[in-house]
Amino acid sequence: MSEPDAAPAGSQPAPSNLVLRVLAALVLAPLAIALAYAGGWLWALLVTLVSIGLFAEWLTVVGASSVALTGAGTIVIATMGFCVTFGALKTAVIIGCIGGVMVMLIARGKFVWAATGFAYASAALLASILVRKDLVNGFSALMFVLLVVWATDIGGYFAGRSIGGPKLWPRVSPKKTWAGALGGFAASLAIAAGFAAGGIGKAVPLLLVSAVLSVVSQLGDLFESAVKRRFGVKDSSHLIPGHGGLMDRLDGFVAAILAAWIIGFVRHGVHSAGSGLMVW
Repeated sequence: MSEPDAAPAGSQPAPSNLVLRVLAALVLAPLAIALAYAGGWLWALLVTLVSIGLFAEWLTVVGASSVALTGAGTIVIATMGFCVTFGALKTAVIIGCIGGVMVMLIARGKFVWAATGFAYASAALLASILVRKDLVNGFSALMFVLLVVWATDIGGYFAGRSIGGPKLWPRVSPKKTWAGALGGFAASLAIAAGFAAGGIGKAVPLLLVSAVLSVVSQLGDLFESAVKRRFGVKDSSHLIPGHGGLMDRLDGFVAAILAAWIIGFVRHGVHSAGSGLMVW
């Protein structure tokens, strides 16, 4: 999620935009948490639909959208989601590889950007489902990632608005400030401390993991901003009031959940990534 334009210290965010953001969050956050708790095919269905939306928005942003390309990507991502949900991960990966080649062939002159978008959406799909599929710590791991990303966004929003100051990377994202980045980082550490205080994981490892995920999530935000700036696009869509599109809302989460799965996979294997993230 992009941080709003920096304002002089003590100024307040635009009420209309803030109200829209809060209302959207009050609807979407409980829904996401409920489906994450349910897990199984319900969470996988949400993730699959969102991943399809991410791919469609990406194609629109990079100017490669077409019925054939969007349709092919939708079918492949939906099939991958079905396969990984019901335990056929290898099949999902094979289908994804074949689908990636199909996307490149259909996209022709835009094949690099189309393939990148397909990889982006597919990585979000697989990582989000696989982290949750851990039967022991899947839900706590997924909630940890979600809360770290949300805390980073919220902390960055209010620190950037209230403090302002030097820009983080003005050529890529003129709205983000160092104050916002540090505020979001500090807020993410509070999430780790809260989990440790509640007996879910050890303090030091969780603080280190939250630090990594917060930084990665902000890099994901900058990556999406760079892509939009490259193609002269402000918002990936207007799907979510006050937040823009799925890419605008989930840029940090996509990067963070992929990093979280990699950490968990390296430590505990492909099917226990949640435990690998949370148990040290």
